[in-house]
Amino acid sequence: MASGDVVAPVAPGRLGEAIPARDLMTYLDGLLTWLDDRRSRLGALDAAAQATADAQRYTPDVVLALTVWQSVRTRADELLAVWDSGRVTEVERERMSQLVWGRVDTRAGAAPVSLPEALTLCDAMVSALRTRLAFDPDTADVVARLRGVRASLVRAEDLAGTDAAAHERVAGLRTREQRLSEQAARGGDVTGPLAELETQAARAERDLMVAVSQRRSLARARVDAHTTAAALEAREPALHELAERCRREVVDPPRNAVPDVSRLGPVPEDRAGLDAYVARLDAVRRALDAAQDAYSEPLRERAELRYRVGQATTLAAGNGRDASPTVRAAHDEARAAVDATPCDVDLARALVEQYEHLARPLPGGQGGPR
Repeated sequence: MASGDVVAPVAPGRLGEAIPARDLMTYLDGLLTWLDDRRSRLGALDAAAQATADAQRYTPDVVLALTVWQSVRTRADELLAVWDSGRVTEVERERMSQLVWGRVDTRAGAAPVSLPEALTLCDAMVSALRTRLAFDPDTADVVARLRGVRASLVRAEDLAGTDAAAHERVAGLRTREQRLSEQAARGGDVTGPLAELETQAARAERDLMVAVSQRRSLARARVDAHTTAAALEAREPALHELAERCRREVVDPPRNAVPDVSRLGPVPEDRAGLDAYVARLDAVRRALDAAQDAYSEPLRERAELRYRVGQATTLAAGNGRDASPTVRAAHDEARAAVDATPCDVDLARALVEQYEHLARPLPGGQGGPR
């Protein structure tokens, strides 16, 4: 891209965290500007490709670039729907982080990439199309075109990393480039083979870029899975203590099991295994939440019943109802029920409600304040 071009915005936050609203607003503004700019450029490139003598040579790459752009456009619309003009809570902002860093299906049969990677991929395609259209076979200088092929192959080699199969593929293309360079130096016509080599070199670079993006995405996802598993495992001791307290202090306590996160095993290395592992992590999180709610509820209700007994006692003392033997007996029963260990919460609830009813002032002002 030229220095004055609109650049892709830098994605904020990370997967699974609630991104600050200000960062989301800045990213959305940059994303919409990028979408408008790239759609305009792709339209111009499409028109230029159709004007060439061999338009069908460029059509597949134009269509692919437009497909990636449309995938980004669709994900941007989903982000805007969740954003709702800035009316977002922490839940919506976490959902938006999943849309930003989650995977985007760019085309049928291709492995999905994240939204930032889709922007990078689209920019690479636009740049490659601009280069190829500038070196049309009817007008371009062969030496300059061969130089462009060599530069593309150098980038592909860098992207290949330790992938032996990718290096072998690039080496085959480099051999063909060297053969065409020698033939051109002898004055031979290499227009047709060179056009085919340009296409294959661009495709190899694009495929390797996608592969690198997938590896990076997988590495980030594995780190996130490690972090989530550690956080869930850290909740287990406190939840075991809560469950033990509930079983000790409450009659007929819940029977929810506390999941053991370590039984999930290590985080898988492959994408399919990782996706299944993350799904199981989510099931464990829901089970932990359910167990915490189940064991906390009777303890919270017992504490609330104690408070209600105190409130009713104050009310009875203020209106004189505490002088009634019936009211005093109801108080003693309610107090004994909520203080018992283990506590029968259902019985305590019924006795507290009975005591609250008896502690109210009698109709007609009887039993008023002393």
